[in-house]
Amino acid sequence: MEAIRRYWYKAIEHLDGPLLTIALVILGIGTATVYSATYIGLSRMGPQAVNLLIAFSVMWMVAQVPPQKLLRFAVPLYVLGVILLLAVWLFGIKVNGARRWLHVGVTRIQPSEIMKIAMPLMLAWYFHKHEAALRWRHYATASMLLLVPVAFIIKQPDLGTAILVLAAGFYVIFFAGLSWKVIVGLIAAGAAAAPFAWTMLHDYQRKRILTLIDPTSDPLGTGYHIIQSTIAIGSGGIIGKGWLNGTQTHLEFIPEKHTDFIFAVFSEEWGLIGNLVLLLLYLLLIGRCMMIAANAPTLSSRLLAGAISLNFFTYAFVNMGMVSGILPVVGVPLPFVSYGGTALVTLFLGLGILMSIHTHRMLVKK
Repeated sequence: MEAIRRYWYKAIEHLDGPLLTIALVILGIGTATVYSATYIGLSRMGPQAVNLLIAFSVMWMVAQVPPQKLLRFAVPLYVLGVILLLAVWLFGIKVNGARRWLHVGVTRIQPSEIMKIAMPLMLAWYFHKHEAALRWRHYATASMLLLVPVAFIIKQPDLGTAILVLAAGFYVIFFAGLSWKVIVGLIAAGAAAAPFAWTMLHDYQRKRILTLIDPTSDPLGTGYHIIQSTIAIGSGGIIGKGWLNGTQTHLEFIPEKHTDFIFAVFSEEWGLIGNLVLLLLYLLLIGRCMMIAANAPTLSSRLLAGAISLNFFTYAFVNMGMVSGILPVVGVPLPFVSYGGTALVTLFLGLGILMSIHTHRMLVKK
């Protein structure tokens, strides 16, 4: 019994209980919602179980590795990600007008997902390396390291992933001490460049923005997603229609109901009260992540933990805003709720990094 106890303790000693508990509760809600969205065809639940097993394994393995060792993978992972993005641009598979995937053996991968972790890891390593004497040139170099992969991802085009990668990198640069004056200047410059940026957008991206302003302008085309999702959210009322009882969901009105628009399914079935509970859970998750970031012992771990924490916020905010009709449709999953393999593994990889930073903090020499 003593040997079993020691083995069990060794297996879980680097897992953060509060963080894992909150994530599992959200995951349980997500699994129930995915089941409701796809219960007529249960074929998706088996693959999702495999996705969860892989995600948990990745989280556990990463949590065992000290943050200092994780930083050693920053440059190779970033370089690999950029090379794969270049390969996608040259040889990628085009699906529905977007070139985002590469064939690797018997399967295909989406290299842009790698950058969601590689980017904050790379920038955290870079600022840690120059911690003693940060100058403007370091922020400029970090910005270039960020913009190169983002440009490749936008070219695919994949605006949703580009936003997430850009946000992850920006958070690191911001926490590294970027001046508010510079941020305000960048916002002003972005506003001034908006007309030029508009000409660079693809036709379908322009339609999404115009549809956001007036979904009824194309109710059976680009406005269909927003109209049906907002109907589902509104029909849920205060307490919702109950699990498995969503009419918009099961009459097949909601598009992509188990992935990008799963929040509409959840809202219809659980109503305003369910939404408030889910928001509270996300706040608890992000709050716990920020506590880990605040207590991190080194600059690199603080930057990395802070970026991952706020990236969870970005995921949730963009998805809920998109489904609610206050942001353009950009294809961002709801964290720990939407069906999917690559995004789920990326999210749990982020949790593993946070757990590594938290549980190894006492081992760092002051």
